[in-house]
Amino acid sequence: MNPKKFGACLCLLLACGCATPKALHPAQTWRGVHLWLDRESVAQELIRTLPALAQTGANTVIIEVNYSYEFRAHPELRKKNFITRRTAHQLATVARQNGIRLIPEFNCLGHQSFGGRAEPLLKTYPQFNETPTQSLTNKNIYCLEWCPQAPGLHEIIFSLLDEIADAFEADAIHVGLDEVYLTGAEECPRCHGKNPAELFAAEVQALHAHIVAKKHWEMLMWADRVIGTKFQGVSKYDTARNDLSAAVDVIPQDIVLCDWHYEWRREYPSIAYLAGKGFRVWPAGFLPLKAARQLSDFSLAQRANVIGYLATTWNETGMTNSPNWPPIKEILPQWK
Repeated sequence: MNPKKFGACLCLLLACGCATPKALHPAQTWRGVHLWLDRESVAQELIRTLPALAQTGANTVIIEVNYSYEFRAHPELRKKNFITRRTAHQLATVARQNGIRLIPEFNCLGHQSFGGRAEPLLKTYPQFNETPTQSLTNKNIYCLEWCPQAPGLHEIIFSLLDEIADAFEADAIHVGLDEVYLTGAEECPRCHGKNPAELFAAEVQALHAHIVAKKHWEMLMWADRVIGTKFQGVSKYDTARNDLSAAVDVIPQDIVLCDWHYEWRREYPSIAYLAGKGFRVWPAGFLPLKAARQLSDFSLAQRANVIGYLATTWNETGMTNSPNWPPIKEILPQWK
């Protein structure tokens, strides 16, 4: 990677006011829960569950919405089941009443297919596909990705982000960016031969320029691809052939990096590594409970630039049961 080239780009963004040096909630410990919100009925369940989540100590809820929203500028990108604008506003109101900050997530770059089916963006606009000739049944393809250099892509994506943020009355957006394995694919006519880390960094910067510089919101993303295989893990979900870790030195430091680890370890060195780079780090755990406890305990001992703890659920608990789910009920209260 050419750090001078991307460092210069970053300096230009900063000079233009494309970064906000202060967190919107700098003094508050982030006690978070990550939930999938993929239809109207689930959103209504969350509305009824928010008071109980607040009782566990949760003050931040990440709702992964993706294409399950009533988009108006691009209705062709709604999934069959979606959350209405009215319900989104209702959810935002109830969250506020219970002292919970609601942050919607929209998966960017990666996770553009699930279970062998393309998500609406690539199904509707196949010209945005990073690997257009690859079959979804190809075992080497985990999830499809959009091409970060595709003409016309960002105008659509920014429109979707704006609608989601407005509907959920959010002051922050989580853009995903995890498990990106295809960026720089040989078959992509635009990305072929280019450094994948540079492509990834440029996409992060483009999202940041819109979300932070233009809209003045906070930006969150998963951290697995910028910490690289040295700090992540050994499963197929933790590692990849395209090393993107060099991007960590050129992406804006006011991005909150959600550092997920789901296996038990004695130590989690990526937390101190990212904090030492100047980022605010939000450790994220899941199951088994023993591993989640270990990650939480280790992170509590770090604290410098560690803003709290995020419990991810991944449908392992029902929405209404989430306040009683052990990784939430037992761990969040430890974070004062």
